[in-house]
Formats: sequence, C-alpha cells, structure tokens
Amino acid sequence: MQSLPLNNGFRFTKVELKDLPELAQFILDHQASTITLLEAPMGSGKTTLCNAVLKAWGSEQAGSSPTFALIEEYHGTHGKCYHLDAYRIEDEEQAYDMGLEEYLEEGCPMWIEWGGNVRSLLPYVCGVVYILAESEAYRTVEFYPRLAVNEIQWNHE
Repeated sequence: MQSLPLNNGFRFTKVELKDLPELAQFILDHQASTITLLEAPMGSGKTTLCNAVLKAWGSEQAGSSPTFALIEEYHGTHGKCYHLDAYRIEDEEQAYDMGLEEYLEEGCPMWIEWGGNVRSLLPYVCGVVYILAESEAYRTVEFYPRLAVNEIQWNHE
C-alpha cells in the first residue's frame, strides 16, 4: 500500500486485503466527524473496509452487511458505533420511520454505505471514504476526514 497526502485528505493506492487493518486504524486515528460515508460502486469493498474499521474499533463481533437489517450496532473498546447500509432506503420518510434521525443525534460514530440515499438527514460535514476497484486484488482509497455534504461525489451505479 502506498499513501499520498491530498489537499483535504489522503489517497492510498495498491490497497490489498492484507492492508485493511492498517488502513482502518489510520482512518480511525484521523477521523474528524462522527459520521463517515463509504462511497463506492457495488462490490468495491465498502462492507469489507467497514468490518476492518469495526475490528480496529475494538468490536469482538464480526461485522456483516446490514443490507436487510439496515443498521447494526456494535460495541468495542472505544464504545458504541453503528453501521448503516442505506442501499434499500428509498426515501426520506423511510429513513425517518427507521429512526435514523435519532441514531444521528445520539452522537455515536456511524459508518454509512450508500449515504446519498439519506443525504438530506446528514450533518453539514461528514468524513468520506471513496473506494475504487483497480483490479480484483487492488483498490485505491481516498479518505477525507471532513467534507461538506455538497462537495461529496455520490458514487451510485
């Protein structure tokens, strides 16, 4: 894995599965917002990276994709955090019905996949992780600790 500083963030190239623990710890160490969005096309590794973050967080639970549960709660040595997969959220009303606003107001760290589906409920500034699959084995990851929601490049397919 190679890293390069960006204006407001960091770029990691040639990221392999074996690099995820180090990358996850780096993201946690440099996180500036409680909400971090994972933006990438389907199958790029959002959930895999989130699971590495949960492990670095100190969770003894194995992370999974909350696609059908929508949101999962985890406890680790650093406290409580959430993982939300908003892929199946179709509108703001559905997000309200599931209580997303209350989760966000709680102030616990939250990792959100497909954040564009809930963008109207997000705080003005979030952390953002972009993942680009370069090949089956390599990813390029960009991490921005603080990015205004109106600056985010939503990566829906």
